Amino acid sequence: MTNLVPPPATSGKSLLERVEDALLPLINLVFLLLMFFIVAGQLANEPLPDLPGAAANGQEQTPDADLKVTEGGRWLVGSTTVDEQNLLSSLPEPGAGHPLRVAAAESVTMAALERLFRTLERGGYNDILLLTESGS
Repeated sequence: MTNLVPPPATSGKSLLERVEDALLPLINLVFLLLMFFIVAGQLANEPLPDLPGAAANGQEQTPDADLKVTEGGRWLVGSTTVDEQNLLSSLPEPGAGHPLRVAAAESVTMAALERLFRTLERGGYNDILLLTESGS
């Protein structure tokens, strides 16, 4: 009986040797890519440029927020200080087409923000946007 499929031409190499020969170009490629990114990372020594919308020359912009939390932990709606009882009545209705925007001072603790967010959640505000400012 005659074999219909001829045996593979292995040129006398074992399966392990053929796998090693196939992996060598891949190993070389990975090494070259690694070297490229090491060199490219060393070339960029400058900081990233400022974003187009960033405030220039140290001018600070007041955030466009529905609610502001000051450094002392006071809550401001517009320029009026509100307490926990009057907070929900001073804010726009929940789900009015955009999330409630909250701006907090840098020194406000997470515990104070959590208390505020729990109050807002009880009032029906499920979509809240916390405005942040990048440090320089």
